[in-house]
Amino acid sequence: MQQVKGGDGMGVIILTDMQRMHAITVVCDEPMMQQMYQRAQNPKLCHAMLPEALLSLLPSKYELMVFGLFQGQYQVVLMSEKGDSARLRMSDAVLLMMISDIPLYIEENLMKRQSTPYDETATGIAIPINTMDEPRLQMALQHAIDEENYELASQLRDEIKRRNTPSIPTATTTTL
Repeated sequence: MQQVKGGDGMGVIILTDMQRMHAITVVCDEPMMQQMYQRAQNPKLCHAMLPEALLSLLPSKYELMVFGLFQGQYQVVLMSEKGDSARLRMSDAVLLMMISDIPLYIEENLMKRQSTPYDETATGIAIPINTMDEPRLQMALQHAIDEENYELASQLRDEIKRRNTPSIPTATTTTL
C-alpha cells in the first residue's frame, strides 16, 4: 500500500502474482487505506470491527474473483461454495482478503492485460489509465496539458471519450 503524493487522499494497493513477477495496481480512497493500515499494523485491535464481526458469521467457504474492468473499476465477485455471490469494490475485496483466509483470484487474461513487471525496489509505480476514475482522469489530463505532455494528454482524452461514448448494443432483435 502506498499513499499517492499530491493524490488528494488517493492510495494505491499493489497486488502481485504468486511468483511476484507481475503486479496490478488498485486505486483506493484514504478511508480504505486507513482501514488497511490499521489491520496491517495491529490486527488484534481490529477483531471487533464490523468487517471482522461479519466475517465470523459467514457459514461457508468463499473466494473472490476479479473478472473484468468497467469504467475504470475492477469487477469483483465474492462467491460461496453454495453458489451465492455478491459484487464488491476491489479495495473491499483486498480488505476482506487481508482479514480472512478468503483467496483472491484474477482472471488470467485480465492479469496479463493489466499487469506490469513487479520490482520490489521501484520508487514509482505506473497506474493504468483504464483503472482511474473520471475525476482523476480529468486531473491527470489537465496536468499533462500543463506539463506539455501532449502524447499522454491525447491518451487520457481518448480514455475519457471512450467512457462517455454510449456503446452500441450488439444483440440484434427480430420480430416474430
